[in-house]
Amino acid sequence: MDFKQILTGIVSDTVKHARWLNTLSLMENTGARKISASEHKTDVTLIILKHAAEEHRHAFYLKKQISKLGAGLCPNYSDDYLLATYDSRYYLNMLDVHVCKYLKSTLNLIGNELKFAAYLLVTYAIEVRADELYPVYQDVLDTTGSKINVKSIILEEEGHLEEMLVQLKNFSPDWQKHADKAVEFETGLFKSWLVGLEKELEEETKN
Repeated sequence: MDFKQILTGIVSDTVKHARWLNTLSLMENTGARKISASEHKTDVTLIILKHAAEEHRHAFYLKKQISKLGAGLCPNYSDDYLLATYDSRYYLNMLDVHVCKYLKSTLNLIGNELKFAAYLLVTYAIEVRADELYPVYQDVLDTTGSKINVKSIILEEEGHLEEMLVQLKNFSPDWQKHADKAVEFETGLFKSWLVGLEKELEEETKN
């Protein structure tokens, strides 16, 4: 089953759709928190602040969209209100671990330099994914006539990707090689996440 098929099945079920939105909200919120955690104590740029603020806004926006599906759905980020809970909760953390190990062994980075480089690569990989994921989701929403809309997020994620490219080019002349490695790590995690989603949906259908 491909990603669009999985999403179509999710969107067709109100409760699953609410959990999907809640899961995306959780992951956007995790991303925002990780950006803030990677900040230098004094050397914080406008782009970093803007990015963290917009990721938090995405988390809020997605959470708010749930109310369009019905009252009282997914009030918090408890396991019962998420999809593929383990993979969703630790997606960004695992990507961060992989990227940090790579940066330590390849560039011998430590401390704030490691934090900033990891922020660049992890965020780039996630923005590449978001640039693919949200348009597919919006296509499914349009096809099914859903009340949910993520077009504003699509526009902002496109802007984020452009900003990350500028920062990466300033970071290293070999930025493409490092960025490709981060995307490789993320692709593996995304495939595992899809497997978890599909398995959970199949089990719930049987029950």
